[in-house]
Order: sequence, then C-alpha cells, then structure tokens
Amino acid sequence: MRVILVHMPWGALDVPSLALGILHTVAAEHGHDVDVRYANLEFAEWTAERAGFDLDAYTYFSEKSYFQGVGDWAFAGALYGDDPSDDGKGPDPVGFADYFRFLAANGARERERGLARAARALAPGFVRHLVDELSEDPPDLVGFTTTFQQNTASLAAARLLKEACPRIRIVFGGANCDGPQGAALHRNFPFLDFVVRGEGERAFPAVLGALGDPPAAGHGAPDLSDVPGLCWRESSGASAVNAIAARPLPPAAIRSPDYDAFYETFDASAVADWVEPKLVVEGSRGCWWGEKHHCAFCGLNGTSMAFRSKEPEVFLAEVLRLSERHRILDVQVVDNILDMRYFDTVLRTLAGLPVDLRLHFEVKANLRREHFRLLAESGAVQVQPGIESLSTRVLRLMDKGVTGCQNVRALRDAQSAGVTVAWNHLYGFPGETAEDYEPVIRQLPLLHHLEPPTSAGRIVVERFSPYHDRPELGFDITRPAFQYGETYRLPPGELADLAYVFTAAPRGIGPDPADALGKAVERWREEYPTSRLTFHDTGDRILLVNTRKDYRWDAVEISDPVESALFRLLHRPRSAAALAREVPGGSRTVAPVIDRWTDQGLLFHDDGSWVQVAVESDNQMLMRVEHRHDFARQGEAHHALVSG
Repeated sequence: MRVILVHMPWGALDVPSLALGILHTVAAEHGHDVDVRYANLEFAEWTAERAGFDLDAYTYFSEKSYFQGVGDWAFAGALYGDDPSDDGKGPDPVGFADYFRFLAANGARERERGLARAARALAPGFVRHLVDELSEDPPDLVGFTTTFQQNTASLAAARLLKEACPRIRIVFGGANCDGPQGAALHRNFPFLDFVVRGEGERAFPAVLGALGDPPAAGHGAPDLSDVPGLCWRESSGASAVNAIAARPLPPAAIRSPDYDAFYETFDASAVADWVEPKLVVEGSRGCWWGEKHHCAFCGLNGTSMAFRSKEPEVFLAEVLRLSERHRILDVQVVDNILDMRYFDTVLRTLAGLPVDLRLHFEVKANLRREHFRLLAESGAVQVQPGIESLSTRVLRLMDKGVTGCQNVRALRDAQSAGVTVAWNHLYGFPGETAEDYEPVIRQLPLLHHLEPPTSAGRIVVERFSPYHDRPELGFDITRPAFQYGETYRLPPGELADLAYVFTAAPRGIGPDPADALGKAVERWREEYPTSRLTFHDTGDRILLVNTRKDYRWDAVEISDPVESALFRLLHRPRSAAALAREVPGGSRTVAPVIDRWTDQGLLFHDDGSWVQVAVESDNQMLMRVEHRHDFARQGEAHHALVSG
C-alpha cells in the first residue's frame, strides 16, 4: 500500500514530527511504501514569497498564539470553503470583528491582527496547491498528525483531497485526537475515514492491514471494532468509536523514528536560512510524578499518564545513531519528565564520550546539585524543571510536590552548572490569596541574577487536567474557549467535545496582585543581564561578589568558621530550628546572621525555610569570552581561582 503522511502548518519549522517519524518506521516495517510530506515547511515558503512572512511571523502562529487559536482560525476559511477574495489588505471583513476584539483583549497588536488576516487569505490557495499535487499521483492512504494548531489546516486539506480523490483513505492522529476530541472530529467531519485516539503504533498498522493492498472497495472500512482507540466508519458511513486501550504501549514497542524526509526537505527549503534544525527524541511516555500526584492544571498526557521508559542502552543508542545519521547536535528530548535511571546510565555515559551534543530535557525541580552537574557534563544546555511558582502554599494547591525554596535552589544550581532554565510563573489557582504572593514579589530583586521566567500568566483550564475533570477543585467549566466558536461551525455540544481549552471564571488573585507580579517579573527580565551574585569557597573563607542594583555592596567575605558552616548548610533549604541544632550557640548565633544575610539579599525565605541564592563562581569564570578563547591561559586562570 502506498502511504503519504503529512505534517501541516503550524508545526514547528526546526524539528521533524516525532509522530510521523515513528509511523513511517511502523508502516515500513509492515511492508508499506511510505512518504512523509512536510507541508509546514512548504507553507512557510509560500507565505514568505506572497506576504513577506519571516520566522517571527510564522512563530506567532506556531508558538505564541495557541491560547487564542489564531493558527486554527487562519485555516478555518479554507476548511469551510469561504470566498478567498479577501487579500488581507483591505478593511476587516465584518465577520472578523468579534474575533479581533478578542485578540486585542488578549494583547494582540495591530501587526499580529494583520498577520492573521494575511495567513487566512493565503491558506485556501496553499491547501488547493497541496491537494492538486497529492492528487496527481494519488496514494492509497493519507495520514495527518494534528497537535496544537494543526487541526483546521489538516481538516481543510483532508476535505479537498477526499473531494478530488474519493478512493483515498484519510487517517487522523495526534494529541488533538485524544479522548472525546478524536471522536468529535470523526463524528463531525465525514471525510475522515479513521481517527486514531491515543498511541498509534498498534492502531495504524492494524488499519493498513485491514484495508489490504490495494485497499478494500466500498465506502466504509472492514470491521475494525477490535482496534483499541480507533474511530472508523461502518458500511452505512456512521461513526463507530472503539474504547481506548486499557494498557498503554510497553516501552519495547515504541519505535525509533525515521526522519530522512524532514532533513531532505529542510535542506532544500528557504527555511534553512531561518533556523538551525534539531533532533527530537523520546526516552519515555507518561509522567512518573503525575501517576502519583497529577498536577492540578496539567492536561499534557491526555488519556495516557502511565510512565514507561526505554531501556537506557536502547535510548542512548537511538540518540547517538540519529545524531550521527543527520549530523545534528541539538537534541530535544520531549519526555514529560526525565527517567531518574538515566542519570547513572545515559547521562553518565554521554559525559564520558567524545561527543558535543546539546541536549534539552524536562526534569523535576527537586534535583540536587550533582544532578545538574551531570546534566551539564552530558551535554544538557537547557532544562524545563516545571517551576511554576516560588510560593510553597501555591505549589501545594497545584500538587507539584516541591517547595518555593526548592525551586529557587534549582534555578541556582542549574546556573552554577551552566545549564539554562526555561520556566513560567503561573497564577490564578483556586484558594490562593494576595498574601501568598506579597513575600515572593518583595524578594524577587534578590533573584535578579538567576534565570527569570519567560512571563507571568494566569492559568487556563485544559482538557484532561484535574481542574477540568474535577469541578470540586474550584473551576466551574462553562464553555469551550471563545476561539473555538469563531473557528468551527459546530453546535455547542460538539465544540465542548472538540475543545482543549475552556473558559471559566477567574480564580485566585485579582488584577492588582497579578499586575504587581507581572511588573516584578518584567523588571527581573530587564535586570538579569547585568546582575550577578556569585560565591567562591576556598575552604577557610567564602568570597561573594554582587552586582544586583537593589543591594549596595560589591564584595563580602565570610571568614568566621561558624558563619561559613551556616552558609554551607544553607545550600539546601533549612528552617531556623534545623540550623540552630547544627552550630554552637543555637538560635542566638543563627538569628542575627540570618537577619544580616537577608538584608544583603543572600537568602530566599518561604514557608519557614531559608536557602542561600549565590551561584558558584567557577562557571562564571568559564563562561567569560576571554577564558573560552585564550586556551593558553586556562590552566593559569583555573589555578589562580582555586588558590584564591
């Protein structure tokens, strides 16, 4: 059977589709002829040539506007066959007014509104062009992966393709097809022959095998009622929905992706001048923390939270093989959370190999200093540790399993190891109060030398999250988010099944504390490039250097043995009582030191614990330009630093 798998806009431009790479492998193993088409790269070129789009314009749709649904809205006209005469340059069509007011209320500028109109004007022509090319030599089956804002682009192409070549079977899969969403897609768009809900490694080859080669004749598919998670059509054309598999795919059955099509397309594309390509790999699925404590706002794992990971040697071999094959060193590991087994296996092996990988991981924030050092030694350049707040009480409301001090420690230790941190500060949790945020906001200036959050934002209610599934946690779900009604022409009940983001009355802090937090975070981002707080421990004394504007001192030396011991104890969060038990004089010794160090901005305090916030100075020296480029002086510089 001849199969074409399609990756539509607004898939990211710098990485291949993991889903299509895996399905390529699976279909090929079953003897099928498989091609993968990266229509997202083609659309980036299409918009660049016709409307002057650049990387920033494309990224607005693919990354920055998900919670306003702009990417899906842009292809809605192509999906429903609207008159494409609007060139995006004249007055706004009347039907766009409500949606553009919604965008403006959510921070969209005039330029971004113009991008949305331009993309909507270009979408029908691109979809027609793509379908014309696919129809010239029709395959037996076309599969679309849809995640984030790929729904309407994929639906638009599927509709026209079915009209042009009715015998082509259309299959949808991906995160947008999980649970009720997949059933709603299949039910409302009859040109979809199959929708795979959940993991596709079982369902996709089962569909291919049942169709035969050539595919079986007739409107509907053969009886596929035994394929877990599959939506298929009976002979009458009615939608049949199979239950999702009770047991997730075992890790040994998770295939390695085939990415040849992406890199061949990328290298020949104008997009190659915009971005550097990366690899995407997975070592695990699910979340080992979420199995025990599902974070209240998280809907990422859909119907499959069970944690499974590949054997370390299998994952390591896959990473090295793909990196060598495609000559790519930047590797994004898309696991929701890093398997702790990988530290003493995968990471330690990578640290000892003569390779220069640049790895990106998602981890848990309660890692220790040695974990961050091993991450750095293995090649990790960035981690996403799930830091969403610095208030322990708010973190408890989320069921995150960490404290505010642990999150600060993670920021500090990652920077000491030379690993950057990606995080956002969230708010709007039921039960939080302004009093939870006031001490955090007051202390943010002492953290200006640490990696700031990308932004501060109110949470949204996502499908599959406890906040969505359990109203008793505080959210009264009223309807799908506004953008779904502006994008899809479906009744409210169907939109409720199709949607991933929902509208609910705001909870938690009000506008004034939220504004104060946002301004404090923005100032942190402004001050970060010139802020520094480092320490160097020589054994008999500790030297600290400061450039943070809110603390008017340049250097401090801690030479008293008791104070040095206290500083070292505060490498991890401790209460005053715990510190008092460790030093002579107890609380009489500890209390004045804590007060002095608090005034100097050396300590972060939350929920009865303190942690010191200075970064180890070794990495600061190593990152200096003159050090990196003057190799003859490296030994001397290191010796001078260590000897004090």
